[in-house]
Amino acid sequence: MGRTKALIEIDGVAMGTRVATAMAEIGCTPVRALGGDPDELAPLGLAVIPDRWPGEGPLAGIICALESADSDGLNDVMVLACDLPAVGPAHLRRLVDAADRAPAADAIVATTGRFEPGCAIWRTSSLGGLLVRFGAGERAVHRVLDELDVVEVALPDAALRNINVPGDLDRYP
Repeated sequence: MGRTKALIEIDGVAMGTRVATAMAEIGCTPVRALGGDPDELAPLGLAVIPDRWPGEGPLAGIICALESADSDGLNDVMVLACDLPAVGPAHLRRLVDAADRAPAADAIVATTGRFEPGCAIWRTSSLGGLLVRFGAGERAVHRVLDELDVVEVALPDAALRNINVPGDLDRYP
């Protein structure tokens, strides 16, 4: 995108603010940003979890989020990528409801026929296994998910349409 995605505005609201608001509206606390420059992300009003492995992909970020949640004594962490600005509270509530029905699952992941690990609830109990796979060189979240107890939650395609290039902004919402 050539700039920090979380700060790109859609209809006057930064994408990072959109996803943080959706999470807060269903009771997710605390809501934090993962990675990036804390000073640059300050307009979002979120604490920033440092990315221990910059450039190593989403699995590294999920691990950082889980480590932060685990150190705070939390059992679950919702991960919502800032480039999914159409995901709303009703979609996230479906993930939470599925998580409540499946307490032994390692992850509850949104899907549109394929996993969207950037919209998921991860159990901190999965952290050890994720660290082992990451330490062994795995970087693909979908391969890790294939080895876990995962509950899939179907969400509408439009909700999980991500914004990756400037032209994608034209197709929102």
